Amino acid sequence: MGMGVEIRNKLARRAAEEIRNGMVVNLGIGIPSLVPNFLSEDINVMFHAENGITGMGPSPQKGEEDENLCNAGGFPVTLKPGGSYCDSSIAFGMIRRGRVDMTILGSLQVSEKGDLANWIVPGKRVPGMGGAMELAQKAKKVIVVMNHCDKQGNPKIVKQCTFPLTSSACVDMIVTELAVFQVTEHNLVMTEIFPPYNIENIVKNTGCDFKISDNLRYIPY
Repeated sequence: MGMGVEIRNKLARRAAEEIRNGMVVNLGIGIPSLVPNFLSEDINVMFHAENGITGMGPSPQKGEEDENLCNAGGFPVTLKPGGSYCDSSIAFGMIRRGRVDMTILGSLQVSEKGDLANWIVPGKRVPGMGGAMELAQKAKKVIVVMNHCDKQGNPKIVKQCTFPLTSSACVDMIVTELAVFQVTEHNLVMTEIFPPYNIENIVKNTGCDFKISDNLRYIPY
């Protein structure tokens, strides 16, 4: 299952629905960085990045990028009125003190209990864990946006993670191109389905059991 522009935008749009007025929201690298493009204009939110920006706006128009203004992934962003800069130690201090209301992250795997594995594939060289460990532990709500399966077709929502954990039992919500899941205290619950998929598709491509919500929503985009 590929992850084209249309699908990436679909997941970012759904994650944006979770944002409430007045929140401080941290955005991870990749799909999460698209979330500001889908925020309603009446929502006042401060987007936070570990590299020291609070108050990121949508991606700039082509040709209007500022080479000194980027997110944690190094991609150009804009700054909203009232936005501010700080060094990364203060940005991490905000996370560690629990000042971030929500974080939206990518992941390699998520377990049925909400364990997060998003920093390393064993045997591959990577630059390091980044801020995911602190965010997973300290953000008030953790949302994962990711492919439902990896490039080999293996489910990324699993009974138990096989990759090293970033943090255990921390994920509240999972958004894939197939469906949306809530991680509850007792089980994993599918609450929404993206068309054109159905329950059979999702059961076949998920590596663990899950409950189906009595109020299952079919997402209209």
